Amino acid sequence: MALEINIDGQSVSVELLGKNGDKHQVSIDGKVYLVDLVMVEKGVYSMLYKNKSYNVELAVGKTPKSYTISTLYNSYDVDILDAEAKYLRNRKHDHLGDNMAISSPMPGKVVKILVKKGDKVKAGDTVIIVSAMKMESEYKVKSDRTIKNVLVKEGDTIDGNQPLIMIE
Repeated sequence: MALEINIDGQSVSVELLGKNGDKHQVSIDGKVYLVDLVMVEKGVYSMLYKNKSYNVELAVGKTPKSYTISTLYNSYDVDILDAEAKYLRNRKHDHLGDNMAISSPMPGKVVKILVKKGDKVKAGDTVIIVSAMKMESEYKVKSDRTIKNVLVKEGDTIDGNQPLIMIE
């Protein structure tokens, strides 16, 4: 299963393709690497790649699934963006740039729409309920808003990050 990883603001897809002892076959954005990786102590790793040795220290970051990876000369802030992290990140925002929209980070099914075009909603009001991964999620507005448009109907199957409700 591939994970999306954000390294210093750049997003890459990383997947462990295989493991045999200390040898790991990893795909990073489709390019395959064969590395020899050994944990020498908790959070400290020795890695061999193309006959070069690298020491890597992994430190837990300030939030879940965030880390700082340090090598001899550089440090990198890393966030693992799995389905849960994308879901939580999306729940923190109720808009996308200037086009303010409510969307779900994962594909799912619209269970209930609680608003219609023109409705005025208050901060904290639930506007839509989506079922994704056998879990129902309520999407709320963060501040007082007006519903500009409802782009889906109850029972619709939706894609991840698809705009569902436009707000002003």
